Amino acid sequence: MPTRILLEGRPGSGKTTAIRRLAGLLRARETVGFTTEEIRTDGARIGFALETLSGERAVLAHVDLPGPPRVGRYGVDLGVMERLALPSLVWSAGALVLVDELGRMELAHRPFEEAVRALFSADVDVVATVQAQHGPFTDALKHRTDIEMVQLTRANRDALPAQLAARLTR
Repeated sequence: MPTRILLEGRPGSGKTTAIRRLAGLLRARETVGFTTEEIRTDGARIGFALETLSGERAVLAHVDLPGPPRVGRYGVDLGVMERLALPSLVWSAGALVLVDELGRMELAHRPFEEAVRALFSADVDVVATVQAQHGPFTDALKHRTDIEMVQLTRANRDALPAQLAARLTR
């Protein structure tokens, strides 16, 4: 049975850092997927970039993007989801898929939501991050019996990547 883990944490808890560290610890295993990170100027968050584990990067959301869609004050470029996120979720047998994150910006792209739904039904190991806030799609995932929920906090975020890597190493 595949491993399916959701890392749940509040904003700033270290979800992206944990996923990146986990990917770095699993160099011997094929790992695909993407991370997102804040774009800051003078200490203020102005957007988010998406970066595939293979190194492709683009601005996913920004205060200067018009949208639609808009999530909060950010316009979201759904083309980035199409060009980078979706192709990064293609895996082969034995791979691990890392997704950071299943948030409102990413899930605004319906094909991505469908791909994630298929991913969590496939015979593949998955570790994905989600915010603690409620959402219909992520709430449904959180309540599935085949998914392990792991709370990510500032207290456990440094040790957690190594613990997960030990479990996911084949």
